[in-house]
Amino acid sequence: MDRYRIEPGTLVDLTRWDPADQSALEDDKKTARRELKALNKRLEELQELLYAEGKHKILIVLQAMDSGGKDGTIRHVFDGTNPQGVKVASFKKPTDEERAHDYLWRVHRHTPGSGEVAIFNRSHYEDVLVVRVHNLVPPEIWNRRYDHINAFEQMLADEGTTIVKLYLHISKDEQKERLQARLDVPHKQWKFAKGDLAERERWDEYMEAFEAVLSKTSTAAAPWYVIPANRKWYRNLVISRILVETLENLDMHYPNPEEDLEGVVIT
Repeated sequence: MDRYRIEPGTLVDLTRWDPADQSALEDDKKTARRELKALNKRLEELQELLYAEGKHKILIVLQAMDSGGKDGTIRHVFDGTNPQGVKVASFKKPTDEERAHDYLWRVHRHTPGSGEVAIFNRSHYEDVLVVRVHNLVPPEIWNRRYDHINAFEQMLADEGTTIVKLYLHISKDEQKERLQARLDVPHKQWKFAKGDLAERERWDEYMEAFEAVLSKTSTAAAPWYVIPANRKWYRNLVISRILVETLENLDMHYPNPEEDLEGVVIT
């Protein structure tokens, strides 16, 4: 999956990344679905091992445009994992209490503990995306936040957190179809907000902001992956492969059992 990884120092131009790419697929879609099922099972096993060993910490950051597939990724990729060891944090408009602190304060409390997987549905990157596009703070403030974020993530990595950042890349046409589907299907209308259309009008500004994020904050300690996300099944396949590879590389082991279990009789 290195083809989707942003190497540190790379200047990213998202127009060169195809959101409908399927180049990692060697067989047909049916075969891919079978592989995804096997990957889901393997991810479930690895997450249980992670929890049992209680040594490593995993932080997964999901960023995307509206309707980009963050919720769907969480629902499908992590299907079957133990909710005791997986937690999801969603970051919306800051509360009054959160605004009274530095912008990373509300984020740090949700980072994973030993044996845990934490999934950020949106994240600290909102403070160099939405804040930038909507001019909520002056450029000199959001510009210095890239260095803050890199230092924050490096600190997490130094303390034993493995960080995987996933930008779900969809096209503007695909977003149009997904937003229209929310309007057309009654049981999906609750997902639609008129404000989504206002954000869509700023598409080019958001692409520029995402390019800056990917270029400035993909590091060896906390790499970004650009995930082709027009096709949901392919998105899930790529992400599952990345996560399974990441967890397998940790070389985890179950803790040793208590001694003399052979003589234990349960009555």
